[in-house]
Amino acid sequence: MPALELEGRITRKEAKQSGQSARGAWVKQDFILEYQDGSFPAEVCFTSFGNDKVAELDKYQVGDEVKVSFNLRAREYNGRWYNDVRVWRLSPVGQQSPSAPQPSAPQSTYSQMPPQAPAPSIEDMPAEDEESNDLPF
Repeated sequence: MPALELEGRITRKEAKQSGQSARGAWVKQDFILEYQDGSFPAEVCFTSFGNDKVAELDKYQVGDEVKVSFNLRAREYNGRWYNDVRVWRLSPVGQQSPSAPQPSAPQSTYSQMPPQAPAPSIEDMPAEDEESNDLPF
């Protein structure tokens, strides 16, 4: 799955929540990010879960522009589905990740990509051999 990222402005930070589970103590904090969806602003609620992620969120204030890298998860409970939009990295807008090289000038990444072979088609697949098929069905 490709990395999921959004850039926007923090519009609200909710109160920190903490508790105790079978796995131990936990802490989380939700925040609202406003981003541009075409011509209109949209909002999404993110969850920073764990001491390190909540401490990372503490570095930012309402009004700060951030880039959020996140994972999407869903779970079912009593016939209803609940989505979890969980942060795994926060950074100021315009800052590259620490492991990424800093380009000296904007360049097109398309021209730097090597040519790739076309994806295989059904005709490229080997013929099925009844004897080598070890599946029980």
